[in-house]
Amino acid sequence: MSSVSDQSSPATGSPSGASYAAAGVDIEAGDRAVELMKEWVKKTQRPEVLGGLGGFAGLFDASALKRYERPLLASATDGVGTKVDLARQLGVYDSIGHDLVAMVMDDIVVCGAEPLFMTDYICVGKVHPERVAAIVKGIAEGCVLAGCALVGGETAEHPGLLGPDDFDVAGAGTGVVEADRLLGADRIRTGDAVIAMAASGLHSNGYSLVRHVLFERANLSLDQHVEEFGRTLGEELLEPTKIYSLDCLALTRTTEVHAFSHITGGGLAANLARVIPDGLHAIVDRETWTPAPVFDLVGRTGEVERLELEKTLNMGVGMIAIVPEESADAALATLGDRGVDAWIAGEITERGEHPTGAALIGDYAN
Repeated sequence: MSSVSDQSSPATGSPSGASYAAAGVDIEAGDRAVELMKEWVKKTQRPEVLGGLGGFAGLFDASALKRYERPLLASATDGVGTKVDLARQLGVYDSIGHDLVAMVMDDIVVCGAEPLFMTDYICVGKVHPERVAAIVKGIAEGCVLAGCALVGGETAEHPGLLGPDDFDVAGAGTGVVEADRLLGADRIRTGDAVIAMAASGLHSNGYSLVRHVLFERANLSLDQHVEEFGRTLGEELLEPTKIYSLDCLALTRTTEVHAFSHITGGGLAANLARVIPDGLHAIVDRETWTPAPVFDLVGRTGEVERLELEKTLNMGVGMIAIVPEESADAALATLGDRGVDAWIAGEITERGEHPTGAALIGDYAN
């Protein structure tokens, strides 16, 4: 970035010509935002992280990987989607950062990888330092829950493209897994148990449908109290996405795990199908759980067909673990000890009359 050191007219001493500030970019506000976020970023540091916030690149000491025989690096990137608009309307920003970490790091842990570090990208129409710091605070708190470091990021001000209160967030992360401990479809066998882990709510997918149904069609308001939720609609919709990373890693240490599946966009069946090998099928019984009331509200209010709901929303399941049948009890015990609501939701079968992939059977429990 270049700048003009003297923008005053020799004749008048008054400012003349264009400037970055006149174009809408406030560098001083950006610097203030960095100062405010430093304390939160510091809380995420791991021993392998070198340097501090403000460098051109985050540094992670890769010599820590020498303990691996054949380390495989896992990488993922994601955002939070249109959920950010609800945060903007409510003026609540830290939960969005939490969501971002969940969307990135819970993808990485699916292959059995330990989350190592993350970077973020925050794009705003105008830098409000306290607002940016709140977003980073949420990201930092999420990184602590995921066991990874926040090693850097970027805050970009885009006046003219975004409104003064508009913003978006994205992030990228890296993890590591020993090659012979890589999880996935090639480990899955007939008879394996499908263990579901409860979602904390809608998580961060399907909000375009949710917003269309609840606000455009039903004209509901974010501040109205909903009896089934015991809180306002806005509070329910902003419930942070659960971060499963450390719970999944604990599972791999205490029992045998064949695969994980992070239930995001596409719903349970589509995401579970991504880890099912050719010739096998996953059968999940809807009667083993009851989706939270928010899913019923969306379906009932918008007259959304069940299959449409299931391919858009997580319907109450945020992560799946596929384990040998004989390991199911131990897996449930580990998750229970960690405060994770989990249950056996189905099993892996031969393909038979079903196509390769995953299917939901039965009706949801009442």
